[in-house]
Amino acid sequence: MRRRIAASALRQTSPRSCDIHLLHETLSFPCRLRYLDSFMGNELACTLRHAGKSFSGTALLESSEILFRGDTRLKIPLNSITNIHATGGDLKVHTKNGLAIFELGPNAATQWHQKITNPKSVLDKLGVKPGHSVSLIGSFRPDFLADLKTHGALLTKNKIAKGSPWIFFAVSEKADLRRVPPVAKQIERATALWIVYPKGQKSITESDVRSVGLKAGLVDVKVVSFSPTHTALKFVLPKSRR
Repeated sequence: MRRRIAASALRQTSPRSCDIHLLHETLSFPCRLRYLDSFMGNELACTLRHAGKSFSGTALLESSEILFRGDTRLKIPLNSITNIHATGGDLKVHTKNGLAIFELGPNAATQWHQKITNPKSVLDKLGVKPGHSVSLIGSFRPDFLADLKTHGALLTKNKIAKGSPWIFFAVSEKADLRRVPPVAKQIERATALWIVYPKGQKSITESDVRSVGLKAGLVDVKVVSFSPTHTALKFVLPKSRR
């Protein structure tokens, strides 16, 4: 068994749970373990029953779709689901194209069902509470800014407010990461730095973002699907420096 874990607080996982405080951990399981945005596994090895056949592979629950990769490939947009329920460890997903059954196990099937039918907002995933001070560096979508204001957050743009518990830093390419070390020096105590970067771009990857944060003396503790096009990686000071 090989492990590569971010040097942060003690992390635990339940069987086949792929995001219980785990990030970048390689184990001898057939799925890649990641701490995504809640207490449940977002990526699991499983069997898919669809169109009268069974397939082995990996199911991935994204913010807008369910993906299956393995003996076959299947993508189910969440907005196309007409009915969904969890029974005996199976997640049964109905769409106009028919029924897809994911054999996830009792805990995961129930958790996936809850997440799909009662999704958390982005701000809930990020941990921002009403009245919190939020410092923004870089360019963010108007809908995210509007959500922050509606949520009652106190916004500071293009600089870091004294005592702000949240710093959001938007980057679009690898060169933007050169600004991370100066930002990291301003982090105090339990302040969290969320670096928001594009998904699926060769010009800037999760590895690039994580490497820069670690070199700046931070530890990565969580990754969240920020939007259909962007991912957010959370960094904090090591406990010994808080």
